[in-house]
Amino acid sequence: MSELPFANRRAAGRALARRLLAYAIDETLILGLPRGGVPVAAEIARELKASLDVMVVRKLGVPGHEEFAMGAIASGDVTVLDDSLVERLRINEQRLQTVIDRERRELTRRETAYRGKRPYPDLNERQIIVVDDGIATGASMRAAIRAIRRLGAKHLILAVPVAPNETLEALAEEVDDIVCVATPENFRAVGQWYVDFSQTTDEEVRACLKSPA
Repeated sequence: MSELPFANRRAAGRALARRLLAYAIDETLILGLPRGGVPVAAEIARELKASLDVMVVRKLGVPGHEEFAMGAIASGDVTVLDDSLVERLRINEQRLQTVIDRERRELTRRETAYRGKRPYPDLNERQIIVVDDGIATGASMRAAIRAIRRLGAKHLILAVPVAPNETLEALAEEVDDIVCVATPENFRAVGQWYVDFSQTTDEEVRACLKSPA
């Protein structure tokens, strides 16, 4: 736990990169989850001399309590829902679809903002390292993982600076390897493990993608 708290996302990325050197092989692709995961991923791409791109994911927030995830959507038309939560909160199909449609519009906007007309990279038979700045519930990461699998990744590594053990255990069956710097107890939110957790902007994401070094 000596790495905590991370000074910022770049520092977290460097700490994570040191644990990923064994995966520095040809054709490795680093996919960061915008926006906060991209500066972390950029440091890994620089250290591993690997290509960098984004996997856009949008959390589906419970109506009226948007910070509480009931699922997520990702590039590749992937939707992941916590069906038991949706049923327990009695969220009807119309309200659910309203949330999905809103987040899908934002997902499309972000894909255009970050990639422009550049095509999505070919993931087929490649080693993929999917990166975020941390994981709490895992809903967004699960959507990203399923999208990457659908797009044909050969070997998938989940890499994050910080996450609770129980979330990583829940995701373990969906990836080939997990690399995490710290799994602290009393985990409430990702931001509590950073000194600087200021919001990453679209401009910063584009700058990282242009030049990860």
